[in-house]
Amino acid sequence: MRIAITGHRDLDERTTALVDAAIRGRLRARPAREFTGVSCLAAGADQIFARAVLELGGDLEVIVPATGYAAALGTPARGGFEELKARASRVRALAHARPGPGPYRDAGVKMLDRADHLIAVWDGTPAQGPGGTAEVVENARTAGVTVHVIWPAGARRTGTPAGG
Repeated sequence: MRIAITGHRDLDERTTALVDAAIRGRLRARPAREFTGVSCLAAGADQIFARAVLELGGDLEVIVPATGYAAALGTPARGGFEELKARASRVRALAHARPGPGPYRDAGVKMLDRADHLIAVWDGTPAQGPGGTAEVVENARTAGVTVHVIWPAGARRTGTPAGG
C-alpha cells in the first residue's frame, strides 16, 4: 500500500498536534511494514506525515522536486528535510534546476503515480497557485486515487486569521 501526502505548510502549534494525531490514526489502520509513505518533505504536513510513517514502521519514499529545494524550505524545515531524507528507503530527485510551481506540480504528479491513497491536510480553500494542495487533491481524484482529507476541528493556518 502506497500512501502519498499533500498539505499546508503553515500550521500553528496546536494544529500540528491535531494533524499529527489524525495522521497517526489513519496510518495505524495499516499493519507495520505493509505501507510506504510518499512525501516531498515540505514543512508542515509533509514532515509530520513522514515522521509518523517512520515511527509506525512504514517505509518512506521521498520525491525531491528540484535541485536547491532544501535551501528553498528555510532553516527550520531544512533540518527536518535533511534528517528525514537520510532515513528514507528511497529518494527520487526530479531533474528541475530550481524549485517553483512547475517542479512542485511535477512532484505532486510523481507522488500520485503509483499511490493507492492520498492524505490531504487541507482546509478546503481553492488553489493559490500550481502545485499546491488543492491541485494535488484534484489530480488524485481525477486519477481515481482515494483521498482522505484531514482538517481537524479548531485547526488553523498561521497565515490565516482565526475563523478564516
